[in-house]
Amino acid sequence: MNASGRRDLLNRLTDLIVRDREYLEQLEALDNGKPQKQNGWYGTETDLHLVINCLRYYAGWADKIEGKTVPIDGGFLSMTYHEPVGVCGQIIPWNFPLLMLAWKLGPCLATGCVTVLKTSEKTPLSALHVAKLIQEAGFPRGVVNILSGYGPTAGAAIAKHMKIDKVAFTGSTAVGKLIQQYAAQTNLKKVTLELGGKSPLIVLEDADIDAAVMTAHVGLFLNHGQCCCASSRLFVHESIYDQFVAKAVEKARAIKVGPQFDGSSQQGPQVDDLQFKSVMRYIQLGKTEGAKVVAGGDRALDKGFYVQPTVFADVTDDMTIAREEIFGPVMSILKFKTIEEAIERANATMYGLAAGICTRDIGKALRFARDLRAGTVWVNCYNKFDSAQAFGGFKQSGVGRELGEYALANYIEVKSVCIPIDR
Repeated sequence: MNASGRRDLLNRLTDLIVRDREYLEQLEALDNGKPQKQNGWYGTETDLHLVINCLRYYAGWADKIEGKTVPIDGGFLSMTYHEPVGVCGQIIPWNFPLLMLAWKLGPCLATGCVTVLKTSEKTPLSALHVAKLIQEAGFPRGVVNILSGYGPTAGAAIAKHMKIDKVAFTGSTAVGKLIQQYAAQTNLKKVTLELGGKSPLIVLEDADIDAAVMTAHVGLFLNHGQCCCASSRLFVHESIYDQFVAKAVEKARAIKVGPQFDGSSQQGPQVDDLQFKSVMRYIQLGKTEGAKVVAGGDRALDKGFYVQPTVFADVTDDMTIAREEIFGPVMSILKFKTIEEAIERANATMYGLAAGICTRDIGKALRFARDLRAGTVWVNCYNKFDSAQAFGGFKQSGVGRELGEYALANYIEVKSVCIPIDR
Protein backbone atom coordinates (compact mmCIF):
# COMPACT_ATOMS: atom_id res chain seq x y z
CA MET A 1 0.00 0.00 0.00
CA ASN A 2 1.16 3.56 -0.60
CA ALA A 3 2.57 5.22 2.49
CA SER A 4 -0.13 7.88 2.31
CA GLY A 5 -2.74 5.09 2.40
CA ARG A 6 -1.25 3.71 5.62
CA ARG A 7 -1.28 7.22 7.06
CA ASP A 8 -4.94 7.70 6.20
CA LEU A 9 -5.97 4.31 7.63
CA LEU A 10 -4.19 5.00 10.93
CA ASN A 11 -5.87 8.40 11.16
CA ARG A 12 -9.26 6.86 10.34
CA LEU A 13 -8.79 4.25 13.05
CA THR A 14 -7.87 6.98 15.51
CA ASP A 15 -10.99 8.94 14.61
CA LEU A 16 -13.10 5.87 15.41
CA ILE A 17 -11.33 5.41 18.75
CA VAL A 18 -12.12 9.05 19.54
CA ARG A 19 -15.75 8.39 18.64
CA ASP A 20 -15.93 5.31 20.92
CA ARG A 21 -13.64 6.70 23.60
CA GLU A 22 -16.14 6.54 26.46
CA TYR A 23 -17.01 2.92 25.71
CA LEU A 24 -13.33 1.93 25.48
CA GLU A 25 -12.63 3.68 28.80
CA GLN A 26 -15.39 1.61 30.40
CA LEU A 27 -14.14 -1.65 28.86
CA GLU A 28 -10.62 -0.94 30.09
CA ALA A 29 -11.83 -0.18 33.61
CA LEU A 30 -14.02 -3.30 33.65
CA ASP A 31 -11.20 -5.53 32.44
CA ASN A 32 -8.24 -4.08 34.31
CA GLY A 33 -9.67 -2.62 37.51
CA LYS A 34 -8.26 0.88 37.17
CA PRO A 35 -10.73 3.75 37.72
CA GLN A 36 -12.28 5.23 34.62
CA LYS A 37 -12.16 8.85 35.77
CA GLN A 38 -9.00 10.59 36.81
CA ASN A 39 -10.14 12.44 39.95
CA GLY A 40 -6.88 14.33 39.94
CA TRP A 41 -5.04 11.05 39.54
CA TYR A 42 -4.69 8.36 36.87
CA GLY A 43 -7.58 6.62 35.12
CA THR A 44 -8.52 5.02 31.84
CA GLU A 45 -9.33 8.54 30.61
CA THR A 46 -5.56 9.11 30.59
CA ASP A 47 -4.93 5.80 28.84
CA LEU A 48 -7.23 6.76 25.96
CA HIS A 49 -5.62 10.18 25.67
CA LEU A 50 -2.21 8.52 25.28
CA VAL A 51 -3.58 5.89 22.85
CA ILE A 52 -4.99 8.59 20.57
CA ASN A 53 -1.76 10.60 20.66
CA CYS A 54 0.34 7.53 19.89
CA LEU A 55 -1.65 6.45 16.84
CA ARG A 56 -1.75 10.03 15.49
CA TYR A 57 2.01 10.28 15.98
CA TYR A 58 2.72 7.14 13.96
CA ALA A 59 0.18 8.07 11.30
CA GLY A 60 2.37 11.13 10.79
CA TRP A 61 5.46 8.94 10.33
CA ALA A 62 3.95 6.61 7.70
CA ASP A 63 4.88 8.77 4.70
CA LYS A 64 8.20 10.01 6.12
CA ILE A 65 10.16 6.75 6.34
CA GLU A 66 13.05 7.32 3.98
CA GLY A 67 16.30 5.67 2.92
CA LYS A 68 19.56 7.45 2.19
CA THR A 69 22.07 8.05 -0.54
CA VAL A 70 25.50 7.02 0.72
CA PRO A 71 28.78 8.57 -0.52
CA ILE A 72 30.88 5.46 -1.19
CA ASP A 73 34.22 5.41 -2.98
CA GLY A 74 34.38 5.12 -6.76
CA GLY A 75 31.90 5.91 -9.48
CA PHE A 76 28.89 4.31 -7.83
CA LEU A 77 25.48 5.35 -6.66
CA SER A 78 24.82 3.75 -3.28
CA MET A 79 21.45 4.04 -1.62
CA THR A 80 19.38 2.32 1.03
CA TYR A 81 15.78 1.18 0.98
CA HIS A 82 13.84 0.94 4.23
CA GLU A 83 11.51 -2.01 3.77
CA PRO A 84 8.98 -3.56 6.20
CA VAL A 85 10.22 -6.58 8.13
CA GLY A 86 7.05 -8.45 7.19
CA VAL A 87 4.75 -10.49 9.44
CA CYS A 88 5.07 -9.49 13.09
CA GLY A 89 3.91 -11.25 16.23
CA GLN A 90 3.09 -8.84 19.05
CA ILE A 91 2.32 -9.88 22.63
CA ILE A 92 1.00 -7.26 25.03
CA PRO A 93 0.47 -7.25 28.82
CA TRP A 94 -2.53 -6.60 31.04
CA ASN A 95 -1.44 -3.48 32.92
CA PHE A 96 -2.05 -0.99 30.08
CA PRO A 97 -3.97 -3.08 27.51
CA LEU A 98 -5.01 -0.40 25.01
CA LEU A 99 -1.91 1.71 25.42
CA MET A 100 0.39 -1.25 24.81
CA LEU A 101 -1.72 -2.15 21.76
CA ALA A 102 -1.15 1.37 20.40
CA TRP A 103 2.59 1.24 21.16
CA LYS A 104 2.79 -1.97 19.12
CA LEU A 105 0.39 -1.24 16.27
CA GLY A 106 1.56 2.31 15.59
CA PRO A 107 5.13 1.67 14.31
CA CYS A 108 4.22 -1.72 12.87
CA LEU A 109 1.50 -0.36 10.61
CA ALA A 110 3.29 2.89 9.79
CA THR A 111 6.22 0.93 8.34
CA GLY A 112 3.99 -1.36 6.25
CA CYS A 113 4.22 -4.53 8.36
CA VAL A 114 1.29 -6.76 9.26
CA THR A 115 0.65 -8.31 12.66
CA VAL A 116 -0.80 -11.08 14.76
CA LEU A 117 -1.29 -9.39 18.13
CA LYS A 118 -2.04 -11.41 21.25
CA THR A 119 -3.69 -9.79 24.24
CA SER A 120 -3.32 -10.93 27.82
CA GLU A 121 -5.84 -13.53 28.93
CA LYS A 122 -6.65 -11.17 31.82
CA THR A 123 -7.66 -8.19 29.64
CA PRO A 124 -8.90 -9.14 26.15
CA LEU A 125 -12.00 -6.97 25.77
CA SER A 126 -10.78 -3.53 24.66
CA ALA A 127 -8.54 -4.95 21.92
CA LEU A 128 -11.44 -6.97 20.53
CA HIS A 129 -13.46 -3.78 20.17
CA VAL A 130 -10.49 -2.13 18.44
CA ALA A 131 -10.51 -5.11 16.04
CA LYS A 132 -14.05 -4.10 15.05
CA LEU A 133 -12.90 -0.52 14.54
CA ILE A 134 -10.01 -1.73 12.36
CA GLN A 135 -12.55 -3.46 10.14
CA GLU A 136 -14.75 -0.36 10.10
CA ALA A 137 -11.76 1.83 9.19
CA GLY A 138 -11.24 -0.25 6.05
CA PHE A 139 -7.93 -1.98 6.72
CA PRO A 140 -7.37 -4.84 4.26
CA ARG A 141 -8.21 -8.28 5.64
CA GLY A 142 -5.28 -9.96 7.36
CA VAL A 143 -3.29 -6.80 8.09
CA VAL A 144 -4.23 -6.80 11.80
CA ASN A 145 -5.22 -10.01 13.54
CA ILE A 146 -6.21 -9.84 17.23
CA LEU A 147 -5.74 -13.10 19.10
CA SER A 148 -6.99 -13.89 22.61
CA GLY A 149 -5.14 -16.62 24.44
CA TYR A 150 -2.69 -17.79 27.08
CA GLY A 151 1.06 -17.31 26.97
CA PRO A 152 2.17 -20.96 27.02
CA THR A 153 -0.11 -21.78 24.09
CA ALA A 154 -0.95 -18.77 21.92
CA GLY A 155 2.11 -16.73 22.91
CA ALA A 156 4.53 -19.61 22.40
CA ALA A 157 2.93 -20.40 19.02
CA ILE A 158 3.66 -16.84 17.87
CA ALA A 159 7.26 -16.96 19.10
CA LYS A 160 7.89 -20.31 17.39
CA HIS A 161 6.03 -19.73 14.12
CA MET A 162 8.21 -20.15 11.05
CA LYS A 163 6.28 -17.56 9.00
CA ILE A 164 6.50 -14.79 11.59
CA ASP A 165 9.49 -12.57 10.87
CA LYS A 166 9.64 -10.55 14.06
CA VAL A 167 8.18 -10.72 17.56
CA ALA A 168 7.64 -7.81 19.98
CA PHE A 169 6.84 -8.64 23.59
CA THR A 170 6.05 -6.61 26.69
CA GLY A 171 6.00 -8.50 29.97
CA SER A 172 8.23 -10.29 32.45
CA THR A 173 11.95 -10.87 32.03
CA ALA A 174 11.47 -14.63 32.52
CA VAL A 175 9.05 -14.86 29.59
CA GLY A 176 11.23 -12.58 27.49
CA LYS A 177 14.07 -15.06 27.84
CA LEU A 178 11.78 -17.85 26.67
CA ILE A 179 10.77 -15.86 23.60
CA GLN A 180 14.41 -15.35 22.65
CA GLN A 181 14.97 -19.09 23.01
CA TYR A 182 11.97 -19.89 20.78
CA ALA A 183 13.19 -17.44 18.13
CA ALA A 184 16.65 -19.00 18.16
CA GLN A 185 15.25 -22.53 17.95
CA THR A 186 13.08 -21.74 14.91
CA ASN A 187 13.72 -19.14 12.19
CA LEU A 188 15.88 -16.68 14.16
CA LYS A 189 13.11 -14.09 13.96
CA LYS A 190 13.93 -10.59 15.14
CA VAL A 191 13.00 -9.97 18.78
CA THR A 192 12.32 -6.78 20.71
CA LEU A 193 11.50 -6.99 24.40
CA GLU A 194 10.19 -4.49 26.96
CA LEU A 195 10.58 -6.32 30.27
CA GLY A 196 10.58 -5.94 34.03
CA GLY A 197 12.18 -3.37 36.25
CA LYS A 198 13.14 -2.48 39.80
CA SER A 199 13.72 1.17 39.14
CA PRO A 200 15.52 3.52 41.54
CA LEU A 201 14.37 7.03 42.41
CA ILE A 202 17.02 9.02 44.27
CA VAL A 203 16.12 12.06 46.38
CA LEU A 204 19.10 14.27 47.22
CA GLU A 205 19.30 16.47 50.31
CA ASP A 206 18.83 19.65 48.26
CA ALA A 207 15.58 18.48 46.66
CA ASP A 208 12.26 20.27 47.09
CA ILE A 209 10.82 17.72 49.53
CA ASP A 210 7.15 18.28 48.74
CA ALA A 211 7.81 18.04 44.99
CA ALA A 212 9.99 14.95 45.53
CA VAL A 213 7.29 13.25 47.59
CA MET A 214 4.81 13.88 44.79
CA THR A 215 7.30 12.55 42.23
CA ALA A 216 7.76 9.38 44.28
CA HIS A 217 4.00 9.07 44.74
CA VAL A 218 3.40 9.19 40.98
CA GLY A 219 6.39 6.95 40.35
CA LEU A 220 5.16 4.15 42.58
CA PHE A 221 1.38 4.31 42.94
CA LEU A 222 0.48 5.02 39.31
CA ASN A 223 -1.85 2.31 37.98
CA HIS A 224 -1.99 0.60 41.42
CA GLY A 225 1.76 0.04 41.26
CA GLN A 226 1.24 -2.24 38.24
CA CYS A 227 3.83 -0.47 36.13
CA CYS A 228 7.07 -2.00 34.81
CA CYS A 229 9.07 1.16 35.46
CA ALA A 230 7.61 1.89 38.93
CA SER A 231 10.06 3.69 41.22
CA SER A 232 10.06 0.76 43.62
CA ARG A 233 13.51 1.44 45.12
CA LEU A 234 13.26 4.90 46.66
CA PHE A 235 16.63 6.14 47.94
CA VAL A 236 16.38 9.20 50.23
CA HIS A 237 19.33 11.08 51.71
CA GLU A 238 19.75 10.45 55.42
CA SER A 239 19.54 14.17 56.31
CA ILE A 240 15.93 14.45 55.06
CA TYR A 241 14.88 10.81 55.48
CA ASP A 242 12.51 11.13 58.45
CA GLN A 243 10.83 14.23 57.06
CA PHE A 244 10.40 12.60 53.67
CA VAL A 245 8.94 9.39 55.14
CA ALA A 246 6.38 11.35 57.18
CA LYS A 247 5.18 13.22 54.10
CA ALA A 248 5.13 10.07 51.95
CA VAL A 249 2.97 8.33 54.56
CA GLU A 250 0.52 11.23 54.59
CA LYS A 251 0.30 11.14 50.80
CA ALA A 252 -0.24 7.37 50.65
CA ARG A 253 -2.94 7.40 53.31
CA ALA A 254 -4.87 10.03 51.33
CA ILE A 255 -5.34 7.73 48.29
CA LYS A 256 -9.02 6.78 47.95
CA VAL A 257 -9.33 3.04 47.30
CA GLY A 258 -12.59 1.75 45.87
CA PRO A 259 -14.45 0.22 42.90
CA GLN A 260 -13.29 1.43 39.51
CA PHE A 261 -16.70 2.85 38.57
CA ASP A 262 -17.07 4.79 41.84
CA GLY A 263 -16.53 8.39 40.80
CA SER A 264 -14.38 9.13 43.85
CA SER A 265 -11.97 6.17 43.54
CA GLN A 266 -8.30 6.83 42.81
CA GLN A 267 -7.11 3.23 43.16
CA GLY A 268 -9.22 0.26 42.15
CA PRO A 269 -8.59 -3.45 42.66
CA GLN A 270 -5.49 -5.30 41.47
CA VAL A 271 -6.09 -7.00 38.13
CA ASP A 272 -7.03 -10.43 39.57
CA ASP A 273 -6.75 -12.76 42.56
CA LEU A 274 -3.36 -14.06 41.45
CA GLN A 275 -1.85 -10.58 41.41
CA PHE A 276 -3.56 -9.65 44.68
CA LYS A 277 -2.08 -12.67 46.44
CA SER A 278 1.35 -11.96 44.97
CA VAL A 279 1.34 -8.39 46.29
CA MET A 280 0.13 -9.51 49.72
CA ARG A 281 2.93 -12.10 49.82
CA TYR A 282 5.53 -9.40 49.21
CA ILE A 283 4.01 -7.24 51.95
CA GLN A 284 4.28 -10.16 54.36
CA LEU A 285 7.89 -10.76 53.28
CA GLY A 286 8.69 -7.13 53.97
CA LYS A 287 7.33 -7.45 57.49
CA THR A 288 9.08 -10.77 58.11
CA GLU A 289 12.47 -9.49 56.91
CA GLY A 290 12.38 -6.46 59.20
CA ALA A 291 11.13 -3.54 57.15
CA LYS A 292 8.88 -1.13 59.04
CA VAL A 293 5.30 -0.68 57.83
CA VAL A 294 4.49 3.01 58.22
CA ALA A 295 1.36 3.06 56.03
CA GLY A 296 -1.05 0.36 54.85
CA GLY A 297 0.30 -3.15 54.96
CA ASP A 298 -3.00 -5.02 54.60
CA ARG A 299 -5.89 -5.60 52.24
CA ALA A 300 -8.32 -2.75 51.68
CA LEU A 301 -12.09 -3.24 51.87
CA ASP A 302 -13.71 -6.51 52.90
CA LYS A 303 -14.19 -7.97 49.43
CA GLY A 304 -12.32 -7.79 46.16
CA PHE A 305 -8.66 -7.59 45.20
CA TYR A 306 -7.95 -4.29 46.93
CA VAL A 307 -4.58 -3.55 48.56
CA GLN A 308 -3.93 -0.68 50.93
CA PRO A 309 -1.37 1.79 49.55
CA THR A 310 1.63 0.59 51.55
CA VAL A 311 4.84 2.32 52.60
CA PHE A 312 7.84 0.50 54.09
CA ALA A 313 10.64 2.41 55.84
CA ASP A 314 14.01 1.16 57.06
CA VAL A 315 14.35 -1.04 53.97
CA THR A 316 17.78 -2.47 53.17
CA ASP A 317 19.20 -3.62 49.83
CA ASP A 318 19.17 -7.31 50.76
CA MET A 319 15.43 -7.46 51.49
CA THR A 320 13.18 -9.18 48.98
CA ILE A 321 10.98 -6.10 48.55
CA ALA A 322 14.10 -4.15 47.52
CA ARG A 323 15.27 -6.75 44.99
CA GLU A 324 12.22 -8.24 43.27
CA GLU A 325 9.53 -6.61 41.16
CA ILE A 326 6.35 -6.41 43.25
CA PHE A 327 3.97 -4.90 40.68
CA GLY A 328 1.67 -3.47 43.30
CA PRO A 329 1.12 -0.38 45.50
CA VAL A 330 4.10 -1.01 47.80
CA MET A 331 6.67 1.76 48.35
CA SER A 332 10.08 0.82 49.78
CA ILE A 333 12.18 3.70 51.17
CA LEU A 334 15.91 3.22 51.64
CA LYS A 335 18.47 5.55 53.19
CA PHE A 336 21.79 6.67 51.64
CA LYS A 337 24.70 8.99 52.54
CA THR A 338 26.74 9.89 49.46
CA ILE A 339 26.18 10.41 45.75
CA GLU A 340 28.73 7.72 44.89
CA GLU A 341 26.94 5.24 47.16
CA ALA A 342 23.55 6.10 45.66
CA ILE A 343 24.78 5.54 42.10
CA GLU A 344 26.45 2.24 42.98
CA ARG A 345 23.41 0.89 44.85
CA ALA A 346 20.96 2.12 42.20
CA ASN A 347 22.89 0.22 39.52
CA ALA A 348 23.24 -2.94 41.62
CA THR A 349 20.38 -4.77 39.93
CA MET A 350 19.83 -6.97 36.89
CA TYR A 351 17.25 -4.46 35.68
CA GLY A 352 17.73 -1.15 33.86
CA LEU A 353 14.38 0.08 32.64
CA ALA A 354 14.08 3.49 34.27
CA ALA A 355 15.42 5.70 37.04
CA GLY A 356 14.73 9.07 38.59
CA ILE A 357 16.61 11.82 40.40
CA CYS A 358 15.21 14.69 42.50
CA THR A 359 17.63 17.60 43.01
CA ARG A 360 17.94 21.35 42.53
CA ASP A 361 21.54 20.97 41.34
CA ILE A 362 21.73 20.65 37.54
CA GLY A 363 25.28 19.31 37.69
CA LYS A 364 24.27 16.49 40.00
CA ALA A 365 21.22 15.77 37.85
CA LEU A 366 23.38 15.44 34.75
CA ARG A 367 25.85 13.21 36.58
CA PHE A 368 23.08 10.82 37.60
CA ALA A 369 21.60 10.92 34.09
CA ARG A 370 25.02 9.90 32.75
CA ASP A 371 25.92 7.25 35.33
CA LEU A 372 22.62 5.46 35.95
CA ARG A 373 22.30 2.34 33.78
CA ALA A 374 18.70 2.78 32.67
CA GLY A 375 16.83 3.39 29.43
CA THR A 376 14.98 6.42 30.80
CA VAL A 377 16.13 8.84 33.50
CA TRP A 378 13.52 11.29 34.79
CA VAL A 379 14.75 14.42 36.58
CA ASN A 380 12.36 16.00 39.10
CA CYS A 381 9.49 14.07 37.54
CA TYR A 382 8.51 10.45 36.95
CA ASN A 383 6.32 8.45 34.57
CA LYS A 384 6.29 11.26 32.03
CA PHE A 385 5.56 9.54 28.73
CA ASP A 386 5.26 10.98 25.25
CA SER A 387 4.82 9.26 21.90
CA ALA A 388 7.97 10.98 20.61
CA GLN A 389 10.15 9.91 23.55
CA ALA A 390 11.88 6.53 23.25
CA PHE A 391 11.29 3.98 26.01
CA GLY A 392 13.08 0.72 26.72
CA GLY A 393 15.57 -1.01 28.96
CA PHE A 394 19.23 -1.69 29.61
CA LYS A 395 20.44 -5.05 30.93
CA GLN A 396 17.64 -7.58 31.58
CA SER A 397 14.93 -4.96 31.17
CA GLY A 398 14.76 -5.47 27.44
CA VAL A 399 16.03 -5.24 23.88
CA GLY A 400 15.15 -2.40 21.51
CA ARG A 401 13.04 0.70 22.04
CA GLU A 402 9.35 1.56 21.94
CA LEU A 403 7.97 4.96 20.90
CA GLY A 404 9.54 7.78 18.99
CA GLU A 405 11.45 7.43 15.76
CA TYR A 406 13.58 4.72 17.40
CA ALA A 407 10.64 2.29 17.46
CA LEU A 408 10.38 2.36 13.66
CA ALA A 409 13.77 0.65 13.37
CA ASN A 410 12.29 -2.47 14.99
CA TYR A 411 10.01 -2.95 11.98
CA ILE A 412 12.39 -2.02 9.15
CA GLU A 413 14.89 -3.98 7.10
CA VAL A 414 17.65 -1.84 5.57
CA LYS A 415 18.59 -2.88 2.03
CA SER A 416 21.70 -1.44 0.34
CA VAL A 417 21.61 -0.93 -3.45
CA CYS A 418 24.81 -0.20 -5.39
CA ILE A 419 24.87 0.92 -9.07
CA PRO A 420 27.90 1.92 -11.19
CA ILE A 421 27.43 5.27 -12.92
CA ASP A 422 30.85 5.97 -14.53
CA ARG A 423 31.12 2.82 -16.67
